[in-house]
Order: sequence, then structure tokens, then C-alpha cells
Amino acid sequence: MKFLSILLLLSSIISCDSTRSITPTQDVSKQETQRANTPIIKSDTENTTIKRDNVAATQKAKNVIFLIGDGMGIGQITAGTYMSDNKSSLERFPVVGLHKPYSSDNLVTDSAAAATSFACGVKTFNHAIGVDKDSLPVQSILEECEAKGYTTGLVATSTIVHATPASFIAHNVYRRNYEEIALDLLKTDVDYLVGGGKRFFDSRELDDRNLIKEFEAKGYTVFDQLEDFIDLTPAIDKADKFIYFSANSDPIPVASGRDYFIDASMSGINFLDSKAANTTTDGFFIMCEASQIDWGGHANDSEYIISEFQEFDQLIHKVMDWAKKDGETLVVVTADHETGGYTIQPGSTQDSLVTAFTTTKHSGDFIPVFAYGPGSEMFGGIYENTDIYFKMRSALGFEEVKK
Repeated sequence: MKFLSILLLLSSIISCDSTRSITPTQDVSKQETQRANTPIIKSDTENTTIKRDNVAATQKAKNVIFLIGDGMGIGQITAGTYMSDNKSSLERFPVVGLHKPYSSDNLVTDSAAAATSFACGVKTFNHAIGVDKDSLPVQSILEECEAKGYTTGLVATSTIVHATPASFIAHNVYRRNYEEIALDLLKTDVDYLVGGGKRFFDSRELDDRNLIKEFEAKGYTVFDQLEDFIDLTPAIDKADKFIYFSANSDPIPVASGRDYFIDASMSGINFLDSKAANTTTDGFFIMCEASQIDWGGHANDSEYIISEFQEFDQLIHKVMDWAKKDGETLVVVTADHETGGYTIQPGSTQDSLVTAFTTTKHSGDFIPVFAYGPGSEMFGGIYENTDIYFKMRSALGFEEVKK
């Protein structure tokens, strides 16, 4: 619980201007169609600490699994942990650090600039996707992996052209140019894509192109939300490259019935790992984003935040089990920024939290980073968000580039 104590200490400095009381939500794996209010039974204190998974001596990572909880700051982690019987899969990580999330033009970043820092190793201006502060395109780590023969993938609970996934595979000065970003995706050879936003590909306003048909012509197997993801395993196994559009626009919240994220992320990991066995590098890079923790913060909705965090935590648990068995995979978990200025107030108990928000926008708080596997020892301490890019490259053994 050492990391949680640190997080609680840092969160206590945030002042809040509104409060609300919430009770624990049910296990999100049940996919309730409404937000649940059934309390989670509190366990004995001595049984609430999850054992950390220690990593062996330093070695080169074959794979990188990069997990982003959009808008997930200290308050979100703390509330989600308390409302999950005071346990979180994040406690398994042996290395914990903090990154500085500011952008090139604002102390409070947005998702586009922050994700570009992770993906490309440069600070850029808010709203920019995959370009530097001078608006020049910068190669992302996913694109570099692709060029080196790694298999690559992106999974999100937002649209696949939203700021975070887009920053790994597109280059645009404005994050909301979704149809232009969709065209950038078509220019790549990314192996696995899952997220919403189908309409930006086949019901376009900029032109009359059907990008889905163009993807299929490139050899992709494409499905949409009319098919349950859980039923697509045979099709994924046979696919050369795979795309699943989980919604025509934005996917729904997990509390309203969204149920693809964990399965899609783990299927993507297994798909890329299997395909990588036939490449010269034998490795893969995948980024999976729990996008809607951020949306709960913007809405100042504690139950929304907690339910999305709990699903993300379930994914982290499965990823850690996979990586521990594999032994050659670096797992990094972080957020692009904090959303809502969210904190826990006096009067809270582990059965009922009194929470508060200072804003409906982002805050400028430092953000926790958790790492496990080969190269994880580099992720301790306090550093710029751009350093995450350089640390992931270093773990993969890529040639050092100038910061």
C-alpha cells in the first residue's frame, strides 16, 4: 500500500469547491445497464494489500503494453481503490513514478498534447496530434515499431480517431479533424484497431470515400458494433489485420452496457503476439486507453469515474498476469492528465465517499506512472511526460535519439 499512501498525501493538497457523497458500485464485469449502488463489503485491513510482482534483473523488452487511463489522477485512483474493497491491481507494480504533464503552451495540458508527448517524445501545443510545437509531424513510437517490423495495435473506449489513440498514428494540428485523422490511419499498416467512430470512415462529410472498403482492400478484416466482440474470436484468429468499430460515434459507458474493452485488449495482445512470432523482431507494441475515466471527470460524476476505473483495473490485472507469464514484456500504466480536480473529502468512509471537484476541465497535477517488466526500473522518480517515450524506446533496445 506504499503507493496509495503517497497518492493520498499528494491528493490532500487539492482544495475543492463542491462535495457529494457516493457509495460503492458493483463489479463492472457484470455490465449492469444502470449504474449500480450495491455497497461492496469492506474487508479486514490486514487483507487489503495486494502483493507486488517483482521483476528480475534488467533485460531488453520484447514487447510493450502501454495502458492509459485518460483523466486518471491521484483522486481517481484513490476513489476507485477504496470502492473496490480497498484493492487495486496497481498495487502489483514494483516501480512507481510521477510525470509532469504540461504542454508547450499551457501548464494544464489536453489529451492531444499529452498523448503526443508519450507517442513522439516532444512537447507540443494543446489540441495538436503527432506534431511538434512548430506544427511539424514527428514519428511516433508505434510508427517506429511498425517500421522495424513489430506488430502494432490500438484499443480505446473512445472513438479510434480521438486524441489519445490518434496521437500514435496521425499528424494534425487540430485534434477534432476526425475525418482527416481517419485518412492518416489508412496510410499506416497498424495490425489491430478497436474503438468507436465508424462514421468518420464510411459516412464522411469531407469526401464520398468509404475508408472501410479501402481498409478491406488493403487486407483488413473489419467488423462493427452490429457484431458482439466476444463472438469474433474465430475471425480474429484468421485475420491478417483486424479492425472493430465499437460504435458509430462514441462508445457508451461501461455502466450502460459497454462490454468490449477488456476482451478486445487481451485479444489484441494475443493476436499481435501470435503474428509477431512470424516477424524478424518477434515483438509487438500496443496502446490501450480507458478513455472514459476522463469523461466522468468532465461530468463531475464520481460513479462514472469509479465504474470506468474498475473496468480498467480489471484489464490491468489480466495484463499483469499475461506479462508475468511471458517474462519479456514491459507494462506501463499512466494517465495523460487529471480531470475534474477530483478528491476525497472529510466525512468519507471506505463504504461511502464524500467527493469534490474544482473544475469540469483538466487540472495540472503530476500524474502517477506504474511499470513492470524489463526496463521498468527506469520509470521510478519524477520526470517529464516526454521521458516515457524515451524510456519505452530504451527498454526495447532502440538506438538512442536526442531529446
